[in-house]
Amino acid sequence: MSKVKTAAPRKAGKFRRQWPLWVMIIPGMLYLLINNYGPMIGLFIAFKKIDYSKGIWGSDWVGLDNFEYLFKTDAAFTMTRNTILYNLVFIVLGTILGVAVGIMLSELRKKIEVKFFQTVILLPYLLSWVICAYIGYAFLSKETGLINNFLEMLGMSAVDWYNDPGKWPFILTFVHLWKGIGYSSIIYMASIIGIDTSLYESAMVDGARKWQQIRYITLPLLKPTVIMLTIMSIGRMFYSDFGLFYQMPMNSGAVFSTTQTIDTYVYRALMQQSDIAMSSAAGFYQSIVGFILVLTANAVVRKLSPENAMF
Repeated sequence: MSKVKTAAPRKAGKFRRQWPLWVMIIPGMLYLLINNYGPMIGLFIAFKKIDYSKGIWGSDWVGLDNFEYLFKTDAAFTMTRNTILYNLVFIVLGTILGVAVGIMLSELRKKIEVKFFQTVILLPYLLSWVICAYIGYAFLSKETGLINNFLEMLGMSAVDWYNDPGKWPFILTFVHLWKGIGYSSIIYMASIIGIDTSLYESAMVDGARKWQQIRYITLPLLKPTVIMLTIMSIGRMFYSDFGLFYQMPMNSGAVFSTTQTIDTYVYRALMQQSDIAMSSAAGFYQSIVGFILVLTANAVVRKLSPENAMF
C-alpha cells in the first residue's frame, strides 16, 4: 500500500519537471492530428458518387466504382509504369549520390567551406517547381533556349525538347537529383558527423587510407540511415513529385507518354471532370499500396538484417 502511495507523487513530480517538454510537443502533435489523421475521416468519399445537391453525407454509395477509372483507362499502364520506374531510379541514384556528397562534405575541414558548399547544393531544394520550370525553359526552349543556341553555334540543328518524349526521362532524372541532392546529402552528413572519431583515429594508426576508412567505417555505420530512408521512399513508390512531372514539361501533351504519372493523371482528370470522389479513390489506393510496400520492405530488411529494421 505504501508503494502505491509513493509512486503517485513520483509521477506527479516527474511531470512537473518535464512540463516544458510536453508543452513543446503540443504544436507538433496538433499538426500531426490535423494534417495527417484528420483527413482520414474523408476516406468514405472514395466510395461515394458525390452529388453536391445532396451533400457529401447524403450522396449515393457506389462501392468500388471510383477505383475502376484508374485501371480501365488506356493510360493506366503508362502512368503506373512511369510512377514506379521513376521512383526506382530516384531511390537508387538519389541514395548513391546523397551518400557520396555527404561523405565529401564531411571531409571538408574548414567551417567556411562546409557552409559555402552546403548553401550552394541546398539552394535548388528551396526553389519552387514553378521557378525551376522556367529555369528549365530558359535552357530547353526551341527558339531562345541556351542549349539550342549552343547547338546552332556548333552547326547542329535545334532540338524541340518539349515535343520529344524520349529525352524527358533523362531530363526529369537530372532535375530531380539536382534539386534534391542537397537535402539528402545533409541528412547523411549529419549521420557521419555523429560517428565516433576514435574509430577513424584507430584506423589511421593501423595505416588505413581514406578510402579504406570510408569503406570499412563510414559506409557500414551509415547502413541504418540508408535502410530507414530507403524504406520510407519505397512507401511512397506510388506517389510522384507533382511539381516535377507537371511543371517541368510545361504540361506538354506531346510528352505525356514519359511524363504522365498517377498524380498528374488524377489532377488532369479532375480539371476536366471535377470529380472529388475519383481523387479520393486514387489517394486511398496510393496510401494502401504504400503501406503494403513499407511493410514488405521492412519484412525483407528484418529477414536479412534484423537490427536495421524499423519495426
